[in-house]
Amino acid sequence: MAQSSPPSSSSGSIHYTITPPIGLKWRSNTFFIVSTVGIGAFVDFFLYGLIVPVLPFMLEDRVHIPDAQIQSTVSWLLAIYAAASCLASPVAGVLADRLASSRQLPFLLGLVLLLLSTILLALGRNIPVLALARFLQGASGGTVWTIGLALLLETVGQENLGKAIGSVLSLTSVAGFFGPVVGGTLYAKTGYQGVFGVGIALIVIDFFMRLLVIEKGVAARYLTPARNSQSLETDGATEGPGPSESTPLLSSDSGSDLSTYRLEEPKIRLTKTLPILLVLKDPSLQTALFMGLMQAILLGAFDATVPLVASTRYGFDSLKAGLLFLPLTASDLFLGPVFGWCVDRWGTKPVSVIGFAYLVPALVLLRIPTEVVTDPELPRQIALYSCLLLLNGVGFAIINSVSIVESGNVVEKYWRANSRLFDGQAPYAQLYGINSMIWSLGLTVGPLIAGKLRETIGYGNMNAVLAGVCFITTILSAVFIGGKVDLKKNSREEHDSS
Repeated sequence: MAQSSPPSSSSGSIHYTITPPIGLKWRSNTFFIVSTVGIGAFVDFFLYGLIVPVLPFMLEDRVHIPDAQIQSTVSWLLAIYAAASCLASPVAGVLADRLASSRQLPFLLGLVLLLLSTILLALGRNIPVLALARFLQGASGGTVWTIGLALLLETVGQENLGKAIGSVLSLTSVAGFFGPVVGGTLYAKTGYQGVFGVGIALIVIDFFMRLLVIEKGVAARYLTPARNSQSLETDGATEGPGPSESTPLLSSDSGSDLSTYRLEEPKIRLTKTLPILLVLKDPSLQTALFMGLMQAILLGAFDATVPLVASTRYGFDSLKAGLLFLPLTASDLFLGPVFGWCVDRWGTKPVSVIGFAYLVPALVLLRIPTEVVTDPELPRQIALYSCLLLLNGVGFAIINSVSIVESGNVVEKYWRANSRLFDGQAPYAQLYGINSMIWSLGLTVGPLIAGKLRETIGYGNMNAVLAGVCFITTILSAVFIGGKVDLKKNSREEHDSS
């Protein structure tokens, strides 16, 4: 049982109402929380990629699937992952917002699902067990992404969310690139033991980081009311309470007319229970979610077609084909945080318009490399294709965080205008559950659409079609996406007065 701590006699020192946990300052430090969310996303994406190159060998060696059925079985196992993520994301959002006083418990639950899936994959010797493992892995991914985004927003605030999202997505890009490479290499050198040994080791590291995290709102409970109303700055890092579900991020003097965001009283039970469904009628939110869908479709299309192009045009093996993703990954890694800062600085409208407009010519340029390549032209064609992939990677980096930040902006306004309707609790986890569900949908249909288009009209024309959809998205962004909103932390008094 916690005991009262005697007040300090020195002025300006921190006063605690109860004995704080060991390491409260660094465990509630903004950098540590953001790093934990980033590592969680990295581990999830890395383990996803780690298993992908091993699945065909598992099906052949352990399950003894006929060669003719391996490709279709792998496709089904990948689809199960996406379906589980779609189902788990909104459920995780609702549970996190309604049933938990902090994000830590559901965040750890997602990691438990990932551990179970890894163990089942390591031991599974029939299709039902492998399918269950992939389902649990997809559910873990949806949970981690949903809870992680909500925790990020509550830690850094809407005004810094772009940089944070850009940094986290940079880590996931690295994980997506190195996961298959490491998985294939470990399987070739050490067999299944090395692959799953690395996976479990990463999960253990991730578990301890999540266990150590103390959220800003939880850390604030250990401070006296006088100190609790201020953010604690120590060594340049915020140690006091950050943005939380009970603290609005929009300032009352932001110039935003919240009267336009008033919602009517829900008339049916579903919208009374989940009033966020009423917010989905907003054109800005619809456009933001569509931008996220497009982003996932583009990534899925590249994942499905680049290896095939590398194989059929240039005669690459799996390792060389994987290296072609390096230009795409490098752009995300180095430029994602930069363009995230641009979103925080200038708002979502200019960045989203510029990003999708930039992707139109970048995608069309992929028509330049020829389908048939002669030996003398091979080095030049490979260099040209790699440069064009780099250009498209820059476009992906530009649009990285716009969907998430814009959707958060919109929901923030509706919550402030209808706080009683939302029971005084911002539905951030529910929002990002919907966002994760749509993202998973895009990653599912993207490869299917791209594969069908490539077969029917060719690779160059496929990219031209994607460029046309990006042009439409540019127009929608220019019309419906909001500009820069003046966001800052408010005091409890400002919130109550509103």
